[in-house]
Amino acid sequence: MATTENAPPVGDNLPADGLPSSDEVDESIRLITDNATRIMTWKYDREREQLVSLYNKAMASQWSSVTDLDWAIEVDPEQVVREQTSSTMKIVEQATKIPGSPIASWTDRELNAVGIEFLKASLSQFMHGEQGAMLTAAKIVETVPWIDAKYYASTQTMDEARHTEVFAKYLHEKLGEPYPMSPFLDGQIMALLEDSRWDIAYLGMQIIIESLALAAFGDMLRRTNEPLLKKLLRYVMADEARHVAFGILSLSEYYENLTDAELKERQEFMIDNTLRQQGRSTTPEVWERMGVSPEAVVPFLIQASAEIEVDPSTNFQRYFFAKLVPNTRRLGLLDANDGYLRKAWGEAGLMEFEFADDTASDYEQYDAVAQDRAAAS
Repeated sequence: MATTENAPPVGDNLPADGLPSSDEVDESIRLITDNATRIMTWKYDREREQLVSLYNKAMASQWSSVTDLDWAIEVDPEQVVREQTSSTMKIVEQATKIPGSPIASWTDRELNAVGIEFLKASLSQFMHGEQGAMLTAAKIVETVPWIDAKYYASTQTMDEARHTEVFAKYLHEKLGEPYPMSPFLDGQIMALLEDSRWDIAYLGMQIIIESLALAAFGDMLRRTNEPLLKKLLRYVMADEARHVAFGILSLSEYYENLTDAELKERQEFMIDNTLRQQGRSTTPEVWERMGVSPEAVVPFLIQASAEIEVDPSTNFQRYFFAKLVPNTRRLGLLDANDGYLRKAWGEAGLMEFEFADDTASDYEQYDAVAQDRAAAS
């Protein structure tokens, strides 16, 4: 990260904590106060066989952003957009047909352009989310008390660094200027980094955000034919599935020993991050880049969505909860406190996914790296 020319020099002129103040760094830097206690252990016995196996799998499945992806592939962003079956673009196209719409005069040129912007916006959130995951995984290395978990979280930190790198490279080399981090994602990740409880970093990142990532990456993978992006997504998903399994295996053990009150806090956390917070990014910056007022166009997008009976979030939400609910069941959080979370999710119609495959059981099915190496040999 780059600091401004006016940032204080390293040495005695820095504040006591060694960090510049927030007004002494440029917009490319975010200062975060982490309230968690670091834990160093001298107990090196390998006691958790499932985590040992997962660690060994992670070590064997490392891949290179340089040699395993062909960056020489030419990417035509307009072709990528045209070949995608995007429900969002179906709604935008319908909105151009509504009288009075601010995009009623749009031609294929503008539709292609906004499609590219939506793609950049999605990949930008992937990139920012992966850096957040990198920081959270590093926090887990420092705060989790078990050596087997520290070992695995170290491999995840490397994975997330690679993911951040490849999404940033794809954006800068193949598509163009990225978008800023959405307020929703920013709030989620900052809350995890600032929380003093080490298991909340697990619960928020490994269980919720990583399940969300699997759904988002999988949705884009199903819609794209671009070979570089397709392989990139397959390899990232292989890593992410292991990360979710890591969270399930660790937290299911830890939560066995929590009190009802402590489990209630975790159940509330799950509800807050699934049912009560629906404000996922609508990326108004996309419309601003296109010279269209977000406030002016949104009513027509809502009308268009109703006219063609397409909701871009429906399938995505199903993919998300199809993983999140069974993963949460494995943690024992559904039925704690007389089924408090089960009742809340049941009222929202989510319990149909309870007995779907959880990620700790099926993560190896995602291992595209191993599949490609086996095919090559």
